[in-house]
Amino acid sequence: MSGAASAARRLNVGLIGAGNISSQYIETLNRVEDLNLLAVADLDLDRARQVAETGGARGVSVDQLLADPEVEAVINLTIPRAHAETSLAAIAAGKGVYVEKPFAATVAEGQAMLAAAEAAGVVMGSAPDTVLGTGIQTARAAVDAGRIGTPMSAVATMVTPGHERWHPNPDFYYQPGGGPLLDMGPYYVTSLVTLLGPVVSVIGAASALRTEREIGSGPRAGERLPVSTPSHITGALIHESGAISTLVMSFDGTASQAPPIEVHGTEASLAVPDPNHFAGEVQLAQERGAWESLEVAGGYVGAARGYGLADLLWSGAFDGDPRLGRAQGALGLHVLEVMAGVLTAAETGASVAITSRAERPSAVPLDQR
Repeated sequence: MSGAASAARRLNVGLIGAGNISSQYIETLNRVEDLNLLAVADLDLDRARQVAETGGARGVSVDQLLADPEVEAVINLTIPRAHAETSLAAIAAGKGVYVEKPFAATVAEGQAMLAAAEAAGVVMGSAPDTVLGTGIQTARAAVDAGRIGTPMSAVATMVTPGHERWHPNPDFYYQPGGGPLLDMGPYYVTSLVTLLGPVVSVIGAASALRTEREIGSGPRAGERLPVSTPSHITGALIHESGAISTLVMSFDGTASQAPPIEVHGTEASLAVPDPNHFAGEVQLAQERGAWESLEVAGGYVGAARGYGLADLLWSGAFDGDPRLGRAQGALGLHVLEVMAGVLTAAETGASVAITSRAERPSAVPLDQR
């Protein structure tokens, strides 16, 4: 569900988790007038205070943040295996929650989070919100306008050598709950659901042909890590509409010239920009090889990480029906189940039904906010 209401007040926000991504959220919180950062919490209190200072906020413990009656919403930037524990604690404290991707470490944890939020009548939102930017939304506008005819299929491709090249502590990328699908897949699967609608079943295959990885930067450079989760995954997603998406997520390649996402219809094809970014050029081909760039036709022009929470506010989720807004937890849970289903299908060799249902989020009109 989505609405078109405009915020009549500021939303008081607390941020839990002062890691690398927090700076991007704080930049948005400093810029968007309707979001007011009150406090930052982290297990490392000194780190929380340092990060809070950049946002003009207080650095506090997690317990202090959750006990603060002025905090209305919590942005949960903890590591994935702590998403459920932190979100459930915030819900129990009566706070709305916006959680980084993936929605949770397991589908069962995600279901518990969503059920708790529904029972408490509070907002449960989920990243990624890159789909609210002009890149994916311009592609969405083309699909909705019938410019490609009936959507038939899509291909989403992400190929890199692996995050250990640049990340000083990449261990979790190669442990269960990590890997290219759960790490980067949310951007691609959320975009596919935004463009083509929800998924009803999946099949998959996966491999991990390299059993070790070498850290390439930081104080642990040269240290070798064991690999205990698939590092190359291919899946086929069968959408409710009948369209079929092919997903390739890999930490095992050097590079790829494939567009991040292509969408093919009965009349034309779309080349869609990197869904890890908010903007980018969308191209359309109605004849073989004749690609044309499309004018920006939808999305938040100034979008950055944190706009999912702003959209929930602007849609009225915090002042009425918590199901309003595009970056809903139900969508995050659906995307998580799709990814988990691909991994299960890869293990079993069988098709996996997707039981959760999430509405295809409404399109974002071109918006300068």
